[in-house]
Amino acid sequence: MSARSRKRFCLQNGSPPGGRRWLWMVVGAWGVLGAQAASADPQVVLPQGLPVQVKPTYTEPGLPQFTFPTSGGSLLGGSADAGSGSGGDGSTNTSSGGGSTAGSGDAYNSMMSQSWGSSAANAAGAMGVSATALAATCAMESNCQNVGSSGGSSATGAFQMISSTYNADIRGAVAYDPSITGTIVSGSAGEMDPGTEAYAAAYELRQDAINLQNNTNISNPTVLDVRAVYQFGSGAGPGVAEAPDDANIAQLTGLSAASLAANGLNSSSTVGQWRQTIINKIGSATANQSVLQQ
Repeated sequence: MSARSRKRFCLQNGSPPGGRRWLWMVVGAWGVLGAQAASADPQVVLPQGLPVQVKPTYTEPGLPQFTFPTSGGSLLGGSADAGSGSGGDGSTNTSSGGGSTAGSGDAYNSMMSQSWGSSAANAAGAMGVSATALAATCAMESNCQNVGSSGGSSATGAFQMISSTYNADIRGAVAYDPSITGTIVSGSAGEMDPGTEAYAAAYELRQDAINLQNNTNISNPTVLDVRAVYQFGSGAGPGVAEAPDDANIAQLTGLSAASLAANGLNSSSTVGQWRQTIINKIGSATANQSVLQQ
């Protein structure tokens, strides 16, 4: 082949005249590319963008399997999803007690239908008592209505507590669970705030149940058992709670005819008759509900 023909052949095939070849190499850890002709000075070519990230393919024997991330996330510690979390809501358990706020029955449904129902259920959970038991108390006392005193009694609120009992019980509730301090209404105004009075009432139920456990043969006090103490006091109440159905209420409690009448009773009323009035009001299932959370 003549020199002219060889030159034409090289130009047609993209090779430079003289048959010179081009060598391409990777220069440096950053992947800098350089081009050097066999008979020319080297020239440095800068890359565009960041260098290619090396992704390991083969791990050292014995090391755990590792999947290299393809997108998102962070190479630093912590979760990639930092926007999630839980906040409070209207029925959130704000107490440190963390007890259940669930319940059942008509009394519970009646309490929960009130604007303060969830707060009352939280109070029950904080004090470690059944929300159903607390609801039964407001159902018996006021039909779960936030009412003032009437009929010559000084008892007020949805749970109808007299001032001395309320003050003692709200102090006891705060001592039992100090975290509730910021959620209750302070002073006498708390008596007419159902969410606050609920803490006092729930604490009272707790103490009444413990009273029965310590001073009677009742090991697992029910709503019906504790109702005797809540209604007739810590002195006479335990005797009513464990009395037979045919026992006379007036003899057990020593209440006057006027006080008996205020409780819907009379001098000949029996414990069995009194128990039946409670069951008629709140239902058998609720009446036999355990007061203390298990």
